[in-house]
Amino acid sequence: MSDTKPRTGAKVRAAAGTLAAMGLLGGLLTTAAHASEQGAAAPPIVGGQQAPIADHSWVVFLTDDQGNQFCGGTLGAADKVITAAHCVDGERPASVKVVAGREDKSSTEGVESSVTDIWVHPGYQDANTGSDVAVLTLDKRLTQTPLPVAMPEDTAAYEPGTMASVLGWGNTSEGGEASETLQKAQVPLTSDADCKKAYEQYDPKAMVCAGFPEGGVDSCQGDSGGPLVVDGKLVGIVSTGNGCARPGNPGIYTRTATYQPDIQAQLTAQR
Repeated sequence: MSDTKPRTGAKVRAAAGTLAAMGLLGGLLTTAAHASEQGAAAPPIVGGQQAPIADHSWVVFLTDDQGNQFCGGTLGAADKVITAAHCVDGERPASVKVVAGREDKSSTEGVESSVTDIWVHPGYQDANTGSDVAVLTLDKRLTQTPLPVAMPEDTAAYEPGTMASVLGWGNTSEGGEASETLQKAQVPLTSDADCKKAYEQYDPKAMVCAGFPEGGVDSCQGDSGGPLVVDGKLVGIVSTGNGCARPGNPGIYTRTATYQPDIQAQLTAQR
């Protein structure tokens, strides 16, 4: 089985310590665990560019109770955020905040919201076994436009070779400084057969892979929970992978179409 690890970023917890963090869109990076593992040095990030938040107002980031960004997310309803289960599993709502409308993390633009409820998919065990999806309920309704979630019938959105956008914040190299601005890159969806070759645990019902065969562009640590988008719909959630942007090792994303009924039930639930 490939040594895949979640793509969470740096967060400070009294119990967990400081997590290793890396950024979006990197070349030949290695992963870090959801605890305090560190890997080897990596080449500079390639393949992405700064993305205007005005064009992607539905993308948000999560911070811990000390203001450290550790994961991404997608606004699914005015007061609901879709993210990865491994980002928030075991966390108290009071220990997580959501920041929307802020392209540059060092600025004060946008809105910070408290989290009042965390729903983690009941089938979730870890990122390698699927069901890596969670929904957060916010303490206020936001004015940003939510992003629709791909439906089970949206099979065309998952055709191999389809170009998808992945967005997030994170470090620009392993152990380096975090990107202060939202980044975006284009990656092709991978066939189930190719993803299965790379990852023994790959489940085509629960997951979708994306990345170039030669590597070079990918999501990575610090981007967990963020969106993978095709034709204006959320088709994936940044989950895990073997390293980052390695040849023959595409990123693994939660296949949102499979979980759309569960996600939708949470988006409309009153908390």
